[in-house]
Amino acid sequence: MNHMNRFKFFKEGIRNIKTVGTVTRSSRFLCDKIIHHSEIEKARFIVELGAGDGVLTKKILEKMPANCTLIAFEINDKFIELLEQIEDDRLIVAGDTAENLPFYMEKHGMEQIDIIYSAIPFSVIPDATAREIVQTSKSSMRRDGEYLQIHYSLIEKKMYSDIFGNVKVYFQPFNIPPAFILKSIKN
Repeated sequence: MNHMNRFKFFKEGIRNIKTVGTVTRSSRFLCDKIIHHSEIEKARFIVELGAGDGVLTKKILEKMPANCTLIAFEINDKFIELLEQIEDDRLIVAGDTAENLPFYMEKHGMEQIDIIYSAIPFSVIPDATAREIVQTSKSSMRRDGEYLQIHYSLIEKKMYSDIFGNVKVYFQPFNIPPAFILKSIKN
């Protein structure tokens, strides 16, 4: 990404720290790693929460099967515009909050989600809302479905073990700031 785009993302991040939650975007290393730790090749329905400007969205579309559908959730208007410019029939952009996931699943005929990738900045979201989003995600997933979350600290780790009963942590040092991927499986 060129410096101008990085600066624009940074400025937007500063302006919307409450809704964006990070002033930097995920590096390609982080995007590759989160996808690497999932079984994307078997997925039929994928959800991305907190899609931002689409850096991970594009990677998911590149790696997912041809018959797979991706719903990308984002609440920042500028980022929604960028997501809507991605030309891929398999992508559904939801300019809405993650709590409304069941509505979109019903609307698009998705019975259960195979994988949820999330970059929602839970550190700036009230704990009750964060838990509701993760609980809704779990309820929407098939058995053995994968939930993968990007974090910049391990403060929230307990929430995933509480809700899913399991959580694995992967570290990605090649990101600014260094990031963790927390992965839980629906049993």
